[in-house]
Amino acid sequence: MNIEILIALVGFAFASSITPGPNNLMLMASGANYGLRRTIPHMLGISIGHAFMVVMVGVVLLRVFETYPALNILLKVLSASYMLWLAWKIATALPPEAKDVTGKPFTFLQAAAFQWVNPKAWFMAITAISAYAPQSMGVFAGSLIVAAIFSATNLPSITIWAWMGVQVRRWLGTARRLRTFNVSMAVLLVVSLYPMLT
Repeated sequence: MNIEILIALVGFAFASSITPGPNNLMLMASGANYGLRRTIPHMLGISIGHAFMVVMVGVVLLRVFETYPALNILLKVLSASYMLWLAWKIATALPPEAKDVTGKPFTFLQAAAFQWVNPKAWFMAITAISAYAPQSMGVFAGSLIVAAIFSATNLPSITIWAWMGVQVRRWLGTARRLRTFNVSMAVLLVVSLYPMLT
């Protein structure tokens, strides 16, 4: 994997991991209601569960791409289109409403299983594999590398959301600050698509 692709993958992993989505909003609520320590299994379930998902998607998709190379191009176009739409949605998002959470925080297994029904997690995995997996290294090794880099970037990113839930939940409710944050993340998402499209 060359350095340009590596930097782009880290940028994509960071931008897609830290922007608002089901995982992060659930972590923010969990942090606010249960504290950071009790939210750790939830965070680990997201990060490790998504890494596993990336490997599984990669093992299947890269084999398909070897047989039908045109599908790789089609998937890149579809993934880029989705990410541009997501960037627009993020940039124009309204401040979230504070919501109370009852019951217990997610367990590791619940959070890991949630990735398979989370549309954003699916598109993150598909985009990461189709755009950044080093196919020259083989199906399994290429998928493992992407998953490892994604997980290493994802865990600190999602930890910020749980921490914000504990420390600065009101800060995200300020429309001006949320808009600045969202526009910055949307721009980073769009910029991360450059190597894939070229």
